Amino acid sequence: MRLARKAAIVVGGGQTPGDTIGNGRATAVLFAREGARVLVVDRDLASAQETVSAIQAEGGEARAFEANVTREAECRAMIEAALESFGRIDILHNNVGTGFGDTGITSLSEEAWDYIYAVNVKSALFACKHALPSMRAQHSGVILNVSSIASICSMGLLAYKTSKAAMNALTHALATGNAKYGIRANAILPGLMNTPMAIEGHAARGVDKAQLIQARDALVPLGGKMGTAWDVAYAALFLASDEAKFITGVLLPVDGGQSAQVG
Repeated sequence: MRLARKAAIVVGGGQTPGDTIGNGRATAVLFAREGARVLVVDRDLASAQETVSAIQAEGGEARAFEANVTREAECRAMIEAALESFGRIDILHNNVGTGFGDTGITSLSEEAWDYIYAVNVKSALFACKHALPSMRAQHSGVILNVSSIASICSMGLLAYKTSKAAMNALTHALATGNAKYGIRANAILPGLMNTPMAIEGHAARGVDKAQLIQARDALVPLGGKMGTAWDVAYAALFLASDEAKFITGVLLPVDGGQSAQVG
């Protein structure tokens, strides 16, 4: 097994209800299949527990934990819970994100800007802040931050784009600042994915789901079809495993070639 007896935290390991599986849940399940013990963290405890139940049904080891990771105290409690449960932290996977309330610059509200940055950047900052002392003490660890190709491609949503670019910069700083402790930090940049957060949110605003999926599929160069949460999960598995032991500071697009069109 590629993560045998590793202790992993998957932040955002529940998911939005929908027809498909979300990135966080798929990653938590895959980590467990490969032998990791997983703390599944979500602001919706019931959703986190659904992920845990799926893992346990396959014979894996997992525990659910409720946290609003925009709050530093709850990030600290999350890390303490992982250490209490597993005695160490080998993998921290930061998977939460939002673009709620985002618009162009002339209509973007201060409240939306602050909220998006709190979810997309502060959450990872606080989680890393409190995980790093344990990782440094054991002289090993992997931090994975889920960014987006929006961070490197043109798009109209200002706060989402710039917050994900900040996530990339945070990842680079973590990689260079913690290499001497044997800690690796990398970011995954998903493109257009067929996940509940991506599809159900638009459908809830009256967009026809079938037409939305067709339109998004048409934008993907590789096969003319969106990726799935498993594509993100397998990228995370590789980066978390010892197969990637010489890889740090990488921004890895998982997007079917969409970002390659930028140049």
